[in-house]
Amino acid sequence: MAFCNSCGTTLEAGAKFCPKCGTAVPMAAAIPATTPSAPPPQGNSALKVILMLVAGVIVLGILGIGTLVFVIHRVAHNSRVRNRDGNVQVETPFGSVQSTNNPDEAVRNLGIDPYPGARVLQGNSATIGGMHTVSAQFESDDSTDKVAAFYSSKLPNASVNTKDQNHYTIVSTDKKNIVTINIAPEGSKTRINIATVTGKNVTGSSSSD
Repeated sequence: MAFCNSCGTTLEAGAKFCPKCGTAVPMAAAIPATTPSAPPPQGNSALKVILMLVAGVIVLGILGIGTLVFVIHRVAHNSRVRNRDGNVQVETPFGSVQSTNNPDEAVRNLGIDPYPGARVLQGNSATIGGMHTVSAQFESDDSTDKVAAFYSSKLPNASVNTKDQNHYTIVSTDKKNIVTINIAPEGSKTRINIATVTGKNVTGSSSSD
């Protein structure tokens, strides 16, 4: 703030003469007009925000990997595997898993009759919690049409019963079972693949009892 040297009147910024007495104001005493200061550059602030976000993502990724490694380590440390004559039982903190690669046992647990005279090629079964899965593969000298007719009679209410050239697919479902049968030619033979899934409400249907 500046004052007139003659009368002491307050001078406005940039005034060259005193408004009261008219005395000239020396240039050294003149108050420079206020100029707005330039805003701080925004680039640095934006860069800081981006770097903070990147750092946060990296930290979360490291924590996620660390948690996954810890869980895997705990599961591996507390799991037990028993193998006896092809029967495998795996006990984990989340439950037990039992499986067998014995074809004859798989056929016994299949839940549907094998095609008469068909030869068992392979079979396996597994139990996970309350879910039991069995699969088996057979080979027959009969035609695909004859084999398909046999299983169509066994599953008259199948939800899927389709034929594509000489390939047949039959699927039967209810509240506790899913049976899938694929029949296809294999050279001069007929290959039969059967898979069943058994468990409570395996199809997602609610019980009406």
